[in-house]
Amino acid sequence: PSAEGFTSPANNVVGARHNLGNLRQRRVSSSRCRLQMNLPGQVSKKVIVTGAAGRTGSLVFSLLDKDPRFDVVGLVRSEASAKKLIAKTKCLLEEVVISDVTQMQFDKVDDDDNDNDDKHPWPYALDNTEAMVICTSAVPQISKRSVVKAMLKIPLNILTPKKKAINFRDLQFKYRPGQYPEMVDYVGQKKQIDFAKKLGVKHVVLVSSMGGLDTNNFLNQIGKDKEGKGHGDILIWKRMAEKYLCESGLQYTIIHPGGLVDTDPSKMELVLDVDDALMQREKKSISRGDVANLCIASLTESGGRSVAFDCVGEEVAAVDGGGEPVAVKGAADVLRDFLTTGKTADYTLEPGTQSTMT
Repeated sequence: PSAEGFTSPANNVVGARHNLGNLRQRRVSSSRCRLQMNLPGQVSKKVIVTGAAGRTGSLVFSLLDKDPRFDVVGLVRSEASAKKLIAKTKCLLEEVVISDVTQMQFDKVDDDDNDNDDKHPWPYALDNTEAMVICTSAVPQISKRSVVKAMLKIPLNILTPKKKAINFRDLQFKYRPGQYPEMVDYVGQKKQIDFAKKLGVKHVVLVSSMGGLDTNNFLNQIGKDKEGKGHGDILIWKRMAEKYLCESGLQYTIIHPGGLVDTDPSKMELVLDVDDALMQREKKSISRGDVANLCIASLTESGGRSVAFDCVGEEVAAVDGGGEPVAVKGAADVLRDFLTTGKTADYTLEPGTQSTMT
């Protein structure tokens, strides 16, 4: 069977195998490794990672792929993304499924009055999934025209006292047609949540973003023109998708990271809070690897409880007063401690209230 947005079962991994055969590594199947490492009677939890070829998604996928407690499937939008994921993580072809999340069509799967409806319009490789980690997000592209304009200003800027050679505020970003925040971060994520329910998924982990209460956040301006028109408001659309997940009836963990940086994980102390309280900090960044670790911790430490939180990394001294290395608490311990506080994001707060909070 096949449906719009899904490849047919015969091609539900990457597609033409001869095109990707050179990417397949000569190694034992990771699923076999998991079976060998699991204790007698222990069954790996099957997890789908959407947006698995992205910078954060691939880290989450890689961690799950190496963990004997999980059986992971990466869901990507295109064959190019599938190739990228396989090359980056050295995973097997069978661990990757191609599907454009914005084109998922399964509203009539349960319509008993229409015998022509496909009762199984998704690849069988996704069946029996217990959890889903959503890492999809609209990604802006830099405007080449704005780069050229910024470079033309360099000679004058150099001659002007106290002016930088390049004013990075002059650089403009935009989204590719059809890949706007509304389509990817709202419509696409809603469809993934609906799909999770159709699959019988019990727990959804959603990687979103901090700043959802601040309508003036600079991320919301990306994709808009000088008059404020265009396809922007990414944090607003993300928050709308979060609220949809909260109302879905599924167990959820919603992670709001600060600015994502490509540094080594487990080097900073993780700080968790809610409702953009961490936006008041001078430094609001966090390693992508730490976010990936929090995703894994969410799958193992939540204990059936739904929660939404913000997270940043805080620098720690390399050694303590006695000259001993400072141990950084792991993501699982940090999340476990946070869950005991009973805190979670308040979704009755509307965007625009961030500036009034203490």
